[in-house]
Amino acid sequence: MANREDMMKWIVECLKARGGSGWPKEIAKDLWDHYESEIRASGDLVYSWQYDARWAAQKLRDTGVLKPVYGRTDRPWELA
Repeated sequence: MANREDMMKWIVECLKARGGSGWPKEIAKDLWDHYESEIRASGDLVYSWQYDARWAAQKLRDTGVLKPVYGRTDRPWELA
């Protein structure tokens, strides 16, 4: 079953496929397009996966994998 930590790996994979940068809704679409079956098979994750993806992105920022956005919503997610 997939979890939030899996989302962190998936986000990095999606960003790499996009050249290192992408808007949250683009990444959400990529996650669904590539990992729908894992999300659906993971119980309640199917109801919270978009929230969990944002949580995962924040964890990736906290660990320096993603560039910080400093609370702004007008910046894409970018690999550091």
